[in-house]
Amino acid sequence: MKKKNILFLCTGNSCRSQMAEGWLRHLKGDHFNVFSAGIETHGLNPNAVKVMGEAGVDISGQRSQLLSEFDDQPLDYVITVCGHAHESCPVFLGDTEVIHVGFEDPPKMALAFEDQESKLDCYRKVRNEIREFVVGIEGVLGVA
Repeated sequence: MKKKNILFLCTGNSCRSQMAEGWLRHLKGDHFNVFSAGIETHGLNPNAVKVMGEAGVDISGQRSQLLSEFDDQPLDYVITVCGHAHESCPVFLGDTEVIHVGFEDPPKMALAFEDQESKLDCYRKVRNEIREFVVGIEGVLGVA
C-alpha cells in the first residue's frame, strides 16, 4: 500500500506543526510520509525541541519551512494545527484534503508564567495532546 503524504501546517512552523511532524514520523513513519510547513517561518522553537526530546522524539534535525517549498509535492492531507494557518490556508488543487485540528499555542500560554518549568509545562501539555491526536490519526483521516 502506498504511503499517504501528510503535511502539518501552522503559522510559523516552529512549534505545533514541528511536534506533529515529529510524533507522526516517530509513531507511524512506516505508514505515512510526513512534512511540516508554515505560512511564515519562525525557526525551530528550542522549547519544542526540548520537550519532544524528553518524550524520546528528536526533532532537532527538522527545519522551519515555508508552505511554498511543497508546491511540487503531491499531498494527500494538509492538517492545519492552528487557527491562523487554517484561515490562511490556500486552496490545494487535486485530491488534497484539508483538515483542521487546532491546538493551543505553547509560546503564548507560557507568557503567563515566570519560571522556566511552568513555561515548559505549557509545551508538554500541547506535546501530549498532539501525541494523542497522532495515535488516532487513521480514524480522523478515515484510512485503515
